[in-house]
Amino acid sequence: MQRRSIVKGLVLSIVALPAWASGWNPTSLGPIAFGSVDDEALLGDIVEAIIPETSTPGAKSLKVHQFAMRMIRDCYGEPAKLTLQQGLLLTETTAQQLYNKSFAACDAGGRKDILASLSLSTDPVAKSFIDLIKRLTIQGYTNSEYYMVNVQKFNMAPGYYHGCVPVEKLAAASGR
Repeated sequence: MQRRSIVKGLVLSIVALPAWASGWNPTSLGPIAFGSVDDEALLGDIVEAIIPETSTPGAKSLKVHQFAMRMIRDCYGEPAKLTLQQGLLLTETTAQQLYNKSFAACDAGGRKDILASLSLSTDPVAKSFIDLIKRLTIQGYTNSEYYMVNVQKFNMAPGYYHGCVPVEKLAAASGR
């Protein structure tokens, strides 16, 4: 019985994703119009701390923060929007408490410490904020056009059309 509910939940989660959420790029997201510019910049720094830029682009350069904001706006309810706003504020206050400067002014190690502090916090808002942003960051990064094309080697149509092959050879190959 439990297996059925798990499969049902999985199918519903796949069906519930909007069309733009798979193989997206920054231009396919459209206007975000959710939150302030400062919130968007702070969220960009947070996702960059989760998936930093190395030899491959990081989450911020792929605009995963815009993906996360769009997902929260379109697919999640008001509680998630409130969690995002409270979590961003909590991230700034934690940065001020630990390092006496803003999250953006901290180095990579400091940013990781701040996020680790929030994830280990007993505050339910901090915990749900970090869980939400980590999940959306990973989802956004692995569903981005860059990742699908360059890492997964995604092929839109898995079969190839060979127009120059005579019909007799195709029939013999298929067993007819």
